[in-house]
Amino acid sequence: MGLQRFERRLERMVEGAFNKTFRSGLQPLEIGRRLAREMDARRTLGVRGPVVPNSFTVVLSGEDASRFESFHDALARELEEAAREHARDEGFSFVGPVTVAFVTDEHRHRGDFNVGAAIVEGPGGNIGALVLPDGRRLSLGAEPMRIGRLPDCPIALSDPQVSRHHAEVRPSHQGYEVVDLGSTNGTLVNGALIKERELHDGDVILVGATSIRYEES
Repeated sequence: MGLQRFERRLERMVEGAFNKTFRSGLQPLEIGRRLAREMDARRTLGVRGPVVPNSFTVVLSGEDASRFESFHDALARELEEAAREHARDEGFSFVGPVTVAFVTDEHRHRGDFNVGAAIVEGPGGNIGALVLPDGRRLSLGAEPMRIGRLPDCPIALSDPQVSRHHAEVRPSHQGYEVVDLGSTNGTLVNGALIKERELHDGDVILVGATSIRYEES
């Protein structure tokens, strides 16, 4: 089921802006399938369950690299997001940010490619991120990420339901937690009102009318 959803995401991408470029030759879906197989095959047992590779290097032929050149960044982002989706579906975790890089091997023929995968720990271990409704992805670090109506908040929301300093996401022993800062209308996680709560991959924080998704790497 996880791999099917992984594939559907890439199929949607190909049907969109990339359709003309990928009508023939090496397809992004082939890269995605290989990437997912590498995650499945190289998983190891960690403290919080199976840990899988988070750093991927896609080796392309010179011809395929030329076809992909103008879309490298967008394709890498889509593959990274698809990898995170696959990990969520399968209950996998990462120890660092998910990255996809492309390199060229002029000795390879068109359609011949390889995917290298490695488990690379990020600074301080696993890295969390907050995904905003407009798709922006804000990486979390050692400093708290405050959410509120005032412009001094890293996540500033122009919503009258949001307090000036409403809530913040801060490091915890297990990863990250969200803490309500005495807001007027409260903070919800997955629909439940909270004062403070440990965050897990895929949790949705509701502040006023804004939903913010927490992701691990």
